[in-house]
Amino acid sequence: MSESYVPFPDAIHWFEFSSDVPPSVVDWLLEMGSMTRRFEQHCSTVSVTPQKECFIEHHQLSKEEAEQLPMSERYWLREIVLFGDDVPWLLGRTVIPLETLTGDDQALVDLGTLPLGRYLFSGNHLSRDYIHLGQQAKYWARRSRLRLSDKPLLLTEIFLPASPVYASGDDAVKPTTEK
Repeated sequence: MSESYVPFPDAIHWFEFSSDVPPSVVDWLLEMGSMTRRFEQHCSTVSVTPQKECFIEHHQLSKEEAEQLPMSERYWLREIVLFGDDVPWLLGRTVIPLETLTGDDQALVDLGTLPLGRYLFSGNHLSRDYIHLGQQAKYWARRSRLRLSDKPLLLTEIFLPASPVYASGDDAVKPTTEK
């Protein structure tokens, strides 16, 4: 595992329709449960290396993130690399408005090496507003606005080349044509 910082990439192209994505990939990207649990079916150990964890201000959000989240004084930012058996499988970026970090959910700022999915899917107060499917360069991506006790957070995930998302067939790694 590398301990060096991997900056979260910009310029994700979000698709309007899931039909723009190969079916074998759609199955992964539309996973409604914990991606951590799904990854665990394909390896012995899932681990997380935090890349960046800090509070940021509204002007530090991307335009797309600002459109997906309510205005807040500050946001908790967490960028991670998720590994399957010590191989990087996913880049994750979570943005959480300060107002979401109340009660038990204040623990979100102290996850450290704990996968976000372990925290989110451990209780009954989680819902998902949507999943957007996308591509960053040749890598598949998804963005979800989740709600903990009806309080929002935004999770963006980019699936790296060794991820099992790409094991389903050759069409999984080919960029699609924009429509």
